[in-house]
Amino acid sequence: MKICIIGGSGFIGTHLINKLNESSNNTIVFDKNICASTKNSIIGDIRDKSALVKALSGVKVIYNLAAEHRDDVTPTSLYYDVNVQGARNIVEAAELNNINKIIFTSTVAVYGLNKKIPDESSPTEPFNHYGQSKLQAEAVFNEWVTKSSDHTLVTVRPVVIFGEGNKGNVYNLIKQIKSSKFLMVGLGENCKSMAYVGNIANFLASATEFGPGKHLFNFATKPDMTVRELVSFVRTELGMTAPLPKLPYSLGLAGGFTFDVLAKLTGKKFPISSIRIRKFCANTTVSTKALDELGFKPPFTLQEGLNRMIANLDQNIYFEGGG
Repeated sequence: MKICIIGGSGFIGTHLINKLNESSNNTIVFDKNICASTKNSIIGDIRDKSALVKALSGVKVIYNLAAEHRDDVTPTSLYYDVNVQGARNIVEAAELNNINKIIFTSTVAVYGLNKKIPDESSPTEPFNHYGQSKLQAEAVFNEWVTKSSDHTLVTVRPVVIFGEGNKGNVYNLIKQIKSSKFLMVGLGENCKSMAYVGNIANFLASATEFGPGKHLFNFATKPDMTVRELVSFVRTELGMTAPLPKLPYSLGLAGGFTFDVLAKLTGKKFPISSIRIRKFCANTTVSTKALDELGFKPPFTLQEGLNRMIANLDQNIYFEGGG
């Protein structure tokens, strides 16, 4: 079976390729960056519909992992050019190539912040351009799946994904803790749903088996951890015993706004911003009701995933994803 992973040179994509290749699939990657995990790597941009149409010739299954997802993307129109118009280009290219199965990674950011524990039927209220653009992309794919009884759409809304080789939020947190530069902003009692990359790669690879219709899943590795529990676990694994510096939320948020102003004045991107402080101190948890009903069993626990990442903290870093 010929499979195309759009945005496959990124963190999740490289792990997914390895899982798909275990079943002897013919996997190709379409991405702005060359993918070192496969010889079948096509350089291209999701915004280029003609390039997509050509790359998808003979393909049976499309994975769309491509996205603009950082908090500080400028101009903000890129979120919609890549995430939304990119989705439109994919469905049009799929129609022209008679492709009936699309597997799309969206995000739990579509629910918004502090929404308790939303499941797949909960209202959506994105709080930033990333979440809004992903929700609009979902609408594009949802419209496509209704056009034929042969169409299959699997939409996965992941939480924060971490693992060895990734330079994302969890990596940055561990590095800050290790360097003794980490400040606990707030009380740390807010909960975070997270997922280890080995678990989501396993699930995405199995998604090729879904039949026609629309399938929607939140994805997280349960049980959740509070920020305080997460920080404590990492510090213990690193052998750190010194007292942890703390900062009230109000002061942390004020500092974030200060860096927002500096970023606008200088044009530079800083690791601290008001939106990152808000996200760090917010409850970002989801229900995995649909996964549980499906009977999916993750191969790794959160603690096993964190241990693997800590043990390989300085290995080569994957691209964060491509369009």
